[in-house]
Amino acid sequence: MQRIPCVLMRGGTSKGPVFLAWDLPVAIAERDELLLNLMGSGHELEIDGIGGGSPQTSKVAIVSPSLHPDADVDYLFVQVMVSQRRVDTAPNCGNMLCAVGPFAIEQGLVKPSGDLTRVRIRNLNTGTFVNSEVQTPEGKVRYEGDTAIDGVPGTAAPVQLTFLDAAGSKTGKLFPTGQPQDLIDGIPVTCIDMAMPMVIVQASQLGKRGDESPAELDADKAFLQRLESLRLKAGLAMGLGDVSDKVIPKPVLVSPAKSGGTVQVRYFMPHNCHRALAITGSIGLATACVTEDSVVAQLLGIVSEPRLQQVRIEHPSGGIDVVLSYTGEKGETIRASVVRTARRLFSGYVYATASQRLAG
Repeated sequence: MQRIPCVLMRGGTSKGPVFLAWDLPVAIAERDELLLNLMGSGHELEIDGIGGGSPQTSKVAIVSPSLHPDADVDYLFVQVMVSQRRVDTAPNCGNMLCAVGPFAIEQGLVKPSGDLTRVRIRNLNTGTFVNSEVQTPEGKVRYEGDTAIDGVPGTAAPVQLTFLDAAGSKTGKLFPTGQPQDLIDGIPVTCIDMAMPMVIVQASQLGKRGDESPAELDADKAFLQRLESLRLKAGLAMGLGDVSDKVIPKPVLVSPAKSGGTVQVRYFMPHNCHRALAITGSIGLATACVTEDSVVAQLLGIVSEPRLQQVRIEHPSGGIDVVLSYTGEKGETIRASVVRTARRLFSGYVYATASQRLAG
């Protein structure tokens, strides 16, 4: 068997191995096949690999030094399907993203700079840039702290992520259809591409309250089929083509907040409801909240200035706070920041059998 250096990390509400790019095959097909085997993809429990049997725990981050002048490291996210032997590298993952900064510092790719180190990250999936601010007292990454995030027990040190140019991450446009609201099968939707391509619909339009549990939504097969039909048509409208084998756009249900937040959501990945909320999804949802004529803004009754400076998005495990800032002469550019936590779980080697060995 061949051993491959690996660090297992929790990033936000996700978990997965983080690799240095040079420890994996250069050929994409060979790399992907290796990851499928290492994670145990193709079995609902991923019993013969290190995957966790859930989309949130079947994720991989690949990190390398960046040649781009505006970035310190490059980050490629790989979503490894659980039951299907397939990977998807189309989207970014903001939860795993918050593990990249600490990993880069501890692997020597970025030198600590005082008590707080900024790691400039280029996401290779989308070509966008994110600043990650990591606690580094005495030049070492600190994981312990008092910051709590919903969906993760306990507390840890904060990691602040600021998305610098998230609009049009995959399609080149904030609203790929050219407008903040469309009708698909007679249902008003917002097709938005801000950190993550999504199709947003009010829960009531699909016969849902919006506060159902993920398990309840996942069990409603007729609803899931209807949601998938809507997603496929939205993918075409957004210029993404046939998305039947893609995880984007993500379908999202929105409804009135119930616990003092701005809006309540149920986020799909895309065929299962997320137990919390993707960070990239929160960036797009917060942007939709402050965009006149989006289905979210109409739900909230937001039609004009002043624009919100902070949005709290309620999800099945609690909530996520997104801080918004507006740049440009007319404030037309939106930047969003979130605070998450990360933890290094173990470092060592993951093993490939003879049929899974790296080339050379």
